[in-house]
Amino acid sequence: MEVVGWPAVAASLSLVALSLLLAAWLRLGIERELVVAALRAAAQLLAVGLVFVWIFGSTSAVIWASIWLAGMVVVATVVVARRIGLRLPRLTTATFAAVAASVLVSVGTVFGFGVLPFDAVALVVVGGITVGNAVPAAVLGAKQAVSRCRDEWRQIEGLLALGFDRPKVVRFMAPRAARMAIVPQVERTKAVGLIALPGAMTGLLLAGVDPIDAVVVQLLVMYLVLGTAALCVVAVTTTVTAAVLTDDLRVADWARPGED
Repeated sequence: MEVVGWPAVAASLSLVALSLLLAAWLRLGIERELVVAALRAAAQLLAVGLVFVWIFGSTSAVIWASIWLAGMVVVATVVVARRIGLRLPRLTTATFAAVAASVLVSVGTVFGFGVLPFDAVALVVVGGITVGNAVPAAVLGAKQAVSRCRDEWRQIEGLLALGFDRPKVVRFMAPRAARMAIVPQVERTKAVGLIALPGAMTGLLLAGVDPIDAVVVQLLVMYLVLGTAALCVVAVTTTVTAAVLTDDLRVADWARPGED
């Protein structure tokens, strides 16, 4: 397969340019975000590409790939914490544990069953897919939980007045936040093959792999992604809803309007 040239990459920006023109004409105010996203993606991918050239060419490629993967887990944890904008007890620990567990299960499944040969490239790809889907799920789950706690803090006080303890409050608040957070990934999973052909499958088809084999690999990836999203959502929503109560069972200040 021939490598895509820079002219093709430039041509692919035509849709971005069209979006910029339409956004400017309609005064949507999203032009800056589109430009920043495009430039940031280019800079980050080029930087990562240069690092990969060095990693994959090293005599200790697997070791460096493992270090890179561990770094991705740490960065993902930091990103989730920053996107929330709150310092909540145990949220960082819960996020790190969920992302790390997802990566370990994904790597163990793919290489343990011999789906892909164990090498640095496959290790980075499998780990990258897992972490890449863990972050948005964790961020959405945490934001949903924070929003619900802030919107319903008076209801939480009512539950406390009725004798609810922390576990009962979590069981009451977390399910609704978790359901809302997991919906995007569930809908993507439901629609796969009908209105969308996911990346792993299309890549294998373009590489000449038998369609059924490509489907099997894609199913494995989709199930790992769905499980990763669900695990991260459960971890962060339960952690956030638990943090809405102080040690003496009062609603935390961050959940009250006007408080920080």
